[in-house]
Parts: sequence; C-alpha cells; structure tokens
Amino acid sequence: MAVDPLSDLFKTVRLTGAVFFEIAAADPWAIGSPAPEQILPKILSRADHLIAYHVVTTGKCFATTREGEAIALEAGQVIMFTSGQPHIMSSSPNMPADPPMPDVLEVATSGEKPFHINFGSGAASVRLVCGYLACDARPYNPLLENLPPVIKAGDPHNKGEDLIAQFIRFAVSEAADKHAGSESVLTKLSELMFIDVVRRYLENLPAEQAGWLAGLRDPLVGKALSLMHAKPAHDWTLDELGKQAGLSRSVLAERFTHFVGIPPMQYLAKWRMQIAAELLTGGSANVANIAGQVGYASEAAFSRAFKKLIGVAPSVWRRKC
Repeated sequence: MAVDPLSDLFKTVRLTGAVFFEIAAADPWAIGSPAPEQILPKILSRADHLIAYHVVTTGKCFATTREGEAIALEAGQVIMFTSGQPHIMSSSPNMPADPPMPDVLEVATSGEKPFHINFGSGAASVRLVCGYLACDARPYNPLLENLPPVIKAGDPHNKGEDLIAQFIRFAVSEAADKHAGSESVLTKLSELMFIDVVRRYLENLPAEQAGWLAGLRDPLVGKALSLMHAKPAHDWTLDELGKQAGLSRSVLAERFTHFVGIPPMQYLAKWRMQIAAELLTGGSANVANIAGQVGYASEAAFSRAFKKLIGVAPSVWRRKC
C-alpha cells in the first residue's frame, strides 16, 4: 500500500499544538514574542522545535521579522514562524516593542485557554488568534530543514471555503463561547492548519526548486520516498528501489540526491533512526524489538548504527528524552 511520506513524517515527529492567545488591540500597538527557549519548556518540554503562528481574524496588522522585514497581514491570513524566532506583531511596520512580561506564559499555560490579551483603550482595530506548535527536530526532520523561516498564507478575499477560513471561524467561536473541550479543539485545529499551510507551500514551489518537499512533488523521487516510508524495515537496495520506482539505479541516485540532498540509502538510514528515536521516546519496547522494526538483524548492529548517526546509544537517548 502506498504511503504518503508527508503524513508519515507528521505522525513520527510528534506535532503538538499548545498555548493560545486571543489578542484584541487598539492602535497604536506592538507586541514582541518570547524566544523559543522561554516557550518550549512551558508547552512541550520533550520537544526541541517551536513554530509560532498568528491568524488575523479582523482588521490589519504587520509582522516584523528579526531581520527587519515588515510583512503586511489582513483578516483571513496566517503567518507562521517555522523556527519560532523572535518577531514583533504591530499596527504599523517596524514598530519597537517591549519584551513580553515574564509571567505571561505562566498565566497563559495555567489558566483557561485561549488566554485573552487586550492592548490599548477604545475599540479594537485588529483581533488575532495566536499560538505555538511544538515538534521534534531531532534526530531527523527533513520537513523543517526545507521550510522557509516565515510562511504567509490565506486569502483575505476568500468566502470561507478553505481550511484557514474555517479555522478562523471555529477559533473565534471557541474563544467567544468557551465550549466544553475548547482547548482540545483549538489544539487539533492548529495542527491541521499547519499541515494545510505546508501543503499550500508545497503546491506553490517553483518548478526548479530542490529539497525534500520538492522531491515529494516529483513523481519518480516521490515514488522512491513512498516505498521507503511504506517499508522502512525492508532490506532495500538501490537496484530494487530503482526498479520499483521506474528508474535505473544511477538515474535514481542522481535524481534523488538532486532533490533531497542526500543519496537514497543515506536517507533511508536517517529515516530509520527517526522512527527508532520516536519508538524509544514514546514507548516501552525493548531495543531489540525496535531494531527489528527498523530493519536491523541484531540489537548490536542497530545500536552501532544509532550511535554513529545520532551520537549517543539508544539507551542514552531514551533516558534523555
């Protein structure tokens, strides 16, 4: 059965949404984001990568990156900072903002979600739903390596048919009415929204673009990726993989390396270790069983390969994570 590598990756890297802010602001206003190292311990201490997002539900505003680029946003659009990097949301471009108060995250994570923040006096000129997603970057997350640091998505003129528009509608309803289970609903919605944003980015990649995502879109490289993800424990050879993908081994190696950046067998080794790391972290299976699940005939062979690629033995990884 064919496997969608993008879906497979999302299952393996523990994508989790947490912490939500509903912001209503009156002009002029500017809000600085906390640094990732301040946020991750509060929302998913075992994850090592943070993604921040802001959805504009009404009005207009700007997001300013740490490089100084000001990005205009309006209702119906979302901006994602794929490395959680510090940034400023404001009513005008390039406005300075004070660092957030140290206790904001404490309050936001301990109380009812979404946490409401009001800025300024008078009628709000803009409303935002903001949040964070956490996921695993280690030992191998090819998606994160191929995403730009900032992604803007959504059509402000959309009539409510796409997923971002639906997210906005549901998020506003959940924030306003505080239904039972609202926190869980917002968590799942944010995860779905991120997947939708990634799909939009993938669909709009230039034809000449290289990278793992571009490889998914290429029918031949995508086939090879799908085969490896469907059967990671299979004893793949370059010849067999090429035959099933419809390419000679030499053409497959060249084409795969062009898109993904590494040869097929090296990719398979890295992906096996990502699966193994997730199994070590998320369950109680012994190392010998995990070794078999990712294609190693013995625990010793697996442990050597794991340490070579990851830098620590499987038992050490399990204790640390």
